[in-house]
Amino acid sequence: TNALTMAWRLFKVLSEEQQRYEKQLMFEHPAFAKLCQQLLRSARRMTRRDLVFSLHALVHLGVPQNTLLVQTLVRVCQEKLNQLDNRCISVLATTLAGMDKDKNVSALQAGLQLLVEQRISSIRDIFVLQNLMKCLGKDAPLFLKKKLEMAVVREIDGLTFPNALRMFLALAAMNYCSLPILNPCSKKIQENVHDVPFRQLILILEACHTLLYRNVKLFSALADYVNSTAYLWDKRQIILFLSACETLGYQPTGLLDFFAEKVIEDPDFLNLKNLLTALRVYSRLNHVPRVQKHLFFETLHSCLNKCLPQISSTELLKAVYSLGILGYLPHRALDELLQKDSKNELLLSDDPKEQNTVMLHSVKTCMELDSPSFTKPAFVLTENLSSLVSLNLQKAQEALIELLGDENMFRQNVQLPYGYHVDFEIRMDSDRKKVLPIAATDDHPDSHVQRLAFLFAPMSAFCLGTAHPQGKLAMKKRHLNKLGYHVILIQNKKFQEMRNEDAVEFLKRKIYSEDASSFPEATLQDNN
Repeated sequence: TNALTMAWRLFKVLSEEQQRYEKQLMFEHPAFAKLCQQLLRSARRMTRRDLVFSLHALVHLGVPQNTLLVQTLVRVCQEKLNQLDNRCISVLATTLAGMDKDKNVSALQAGLQLLVEQRISSIRDIFVLQNLMKCLGKDAPLFLKKKLEMAVVREIDGLTFPNALRMFLALAAMNYCSLPILNPCSKKIQENVHDVPFRQLILILEACHTLLYRNVKLFSALADYVNSTAYLWDKRQIILFLSACETLGYQPTGLLDFFAEKVIEDPDFLNLKNLLTALRVYSRLNHVPRVQKHLFFETLHSCLNKCLPQISSTELLKAVYSLGILGYLPHRALDELLQKDSKNELLLSDDPKEQNTVMLHSVKTCMELDSPSFTKPAFVLTENLSSLVSLNLQKAQEALIELLGDENMFRQNVQLPYGYHVDFEIRMDSDRKKVLPIAATDDHPDSHVQRLAFLFAPMSAFCLGTAHPQGKLAMKKRHLNKLGYHVILIQNKKFQEMRNEDAVEFLKRKIYSEDASSFPEATLQDNN
């Protein structure tokens, strides 16, 4: 056992390439075969500690799971399970977490789960609890997850920084979002953020995504740390971090600006994979660098042109779509995309809601509305979809009736050209002092009439913790502006939380404000 454990300790600090080489040497060494044979003969006579540590070392050294040796040790662990102390249970749990499910492993895991249920009140070590959480995983029954949570909360005052890092991964393995655990862990990580290894930064963000845990203070602390030490990181590491932030809908503004500068300085590192990631990140987060924005997108455009010979049809569509969201039309790539579409090479579905179909529709809409030759139409053909509003818009409807005095003063569920939809529309005089009846302006279209479009959007349509719209919503707002609408974006969840009188006052301020737009334009409309 000591020989195997020492071999594992030496092995785990090596690089992947060194590990492959050393593993081959070790497996081919005659002494290793003798050691394994001796272990097989002694399995049932070993102490419980030697048993679990031997299995742990063999599995992590890469001895195949289907070998007689590993399967024998698993069965012996099953037989001696009730004799294991808490430390041995912890080691066994760590081992099982890294093994594939088979008949013996599943049986041992089920037995371990029963044992944990009996002993959980006596386990005081957070490290042991973390290993059990990883081992039992997402398939553990809810009552056991709650018991493990209570056991950790009981010891949370003794939480160390390394344990706080591991706890995120343990909860993610169980797919159990426990705020009484996550919040103290987040605080501990924020206090020690400069000691977090880069790989752990990514794992924390991925765990937050798995757990649907959104902690803006934690994300800001991690992003500020990476931004302040960005000169230490490889550009590929930074793009990996940005991608993890994008998955959470979090916009690390400073780091995005820094990365844009690095792309302009050295665009050669942007291979196709990194380019597609960068386009996805900047378009979804609707981020345009504060300086050299035109040069940044020209650089991305140039990189995309270099990749055209090897890019697939779907990847090309995603790239052009991402740039289109930001109001930038990459002409050469666009021409190639349209050629592929005309030859039916995009393999589009008949379903209008299928992802590729939606993206191509958006691209064609951008081609028309974001073209320099497009002029605001004097009249926009609209259609009322229904007089009924959805439940989550009833409060807004009632507030508008109270504010304007009559349902005839606004329209609801308005369908516009290009597949766009508006929750409510009102019309005003040119000075934005007076709301006009819908019927009167329908009968006498007037270029001096101002049209206001209300979009009540979910929180997921905005970057986390901000009122900054994400890419799709920002593109819709831009296009409605092109069609002649002043767009009022409202976070529906916050609106629903208002008292009725506050909701009315809020809409009044939005309607009679000179700037109905809640957000500055953050696009490259003028780039083309």
